[in-house]
Amino acid sequence: MLARQNAIRLADLVPIRYGRMAASPWNFYRGAAAVMASDLASRPNTGLTVQLCGDAHVLNFGLWATPERQLSFDLRDFDETLPGPFEWDVSRLVASVVVLARECGLKESLAAQAVAKCLRSYRRGIAGYARSKQLDVWYDLITVDRLVAVFKPEEQEQVWAHVNKKARRRTSAGAVRKLTEMVDGRIRITEDPPLRVGLSGAELELEDGVFTAYRHSLPEYRRHLLDRFSLVDVVRQVVGVGSVGMRVFLVLLVGRDASDPLFLQIKQAGPSVYEAYCGESHHANHGERVVVGKRLIQSATDIFVGFTSVGADDFYVRQFRDMKVIPRADLLAPRLAEFATASGQVLARAHARTGDPIAIDAYIGNGRRFDDALSEFAAAYADQTTRDHRQLQDAVTSGAIESAEPERR
Repeated sequence: MLARQNAIRLADLVPIRYGRMAASPWNFYRGAAAVMASDLASRPNTGLTVQLCGDAHVLNFGLWATPERQLSFDLRDFDETLPGPFEWDVSRLVASVVVLARECGLKESLAAQAVAKCLRSYRRGIAGYARSKQLDVWYDLITVDRLVAVFKPEEQEQVWAHVNKKARRRTSAGAVRKLTEMVDGRIRITEDPPLRVGLSGAELELEDGVFTAYRHSLPEYRRHLLDRFSLVDVVRQVVGVGSVGMRVFLVLLVGRDASDPLFLQIKQAGPSVYEAYCGESHHANHGERVVVGKRLIQSATDIFVGFTSVGADDFYVRQFRDMKVIPRADLLAPRLAEFATASGQVLARAHARTGDPIAIDAYIGNGRRFDDALSEFAAAYADQTTRDHRQLQDAVTSGAIESAEPERR
């Protein structure tokens, strides 16, 4: 399954993808959405359709700034988004909680507690949205203070301090300090091969075509803002685990001067891993599929988000850093139950926006069968992930597949 995904990836980067996935069961889980999609599709489903995030693992929830500059807690990755059964997202979320807990050496009882709180939060959220007016569901924004509120009172000050520190750093200005240098008096993105590399002639032509087409896809008022910035530099970038090998460009623009930066990320979009089981997307452009899914699921969306295609390749565009605070596994582990609680609420809101919360609430019911079944699934699928990861490691060890992980400078 993983090899079939390589057809649209850059061949020289595929070993890095395998290297990252082979590092641990958690890394394997992050990169193996296609494997889990197949496993989920082999089981009966409810037929209660929502716009799936498609990769709702626990580290794909995070904070970022809305256009009104509020910090919102929301889902953040939509490469696999597609309409599908609501429980597939819930299953991927709760299984990820167990896999991550094991990765961090937490007791099984703590993992089970985190899963139980996540499911209770989702169930209660759906029940609340089932009684809500449509506009109330659509406008509901889960802000950072609602996230912090799920933590213990004695921890809230520490959480606030961490969030504020990260949010201040994770901006375009912060990225300039970390990722650029002055070359012959001009600001340039620092190369770090093979994770960030300058573009070849063909890649420059491709990127130029993508950016031009993206600009024309924006509404006129957004083009007006974008045109106040000048393109300064572009590199090819390696990101994530499952996305390694897809064409990703990091674009630096500046406004008045170098102290007024804007980083955009242009990312290739392929078919969702769920299309083999839920039917092809009705969007001809997979970048459009991602962007529409993002706008349906999130309460507020990046002002520069857009999509385009050049030749046979589809792309979407978003800001690279806009006060995005992404959790780190080791820092999250001691507070996994609280974070899982907040994530369950966000997922319920996403499903209520795009599906029928009354039908989902009626299906779940008032008893514990839903919680018990998905808790059992989460533990069983974590076991399956360990076996799948071992299979990948064996393939690397035997030389059946090439694996590489570049050293970071």
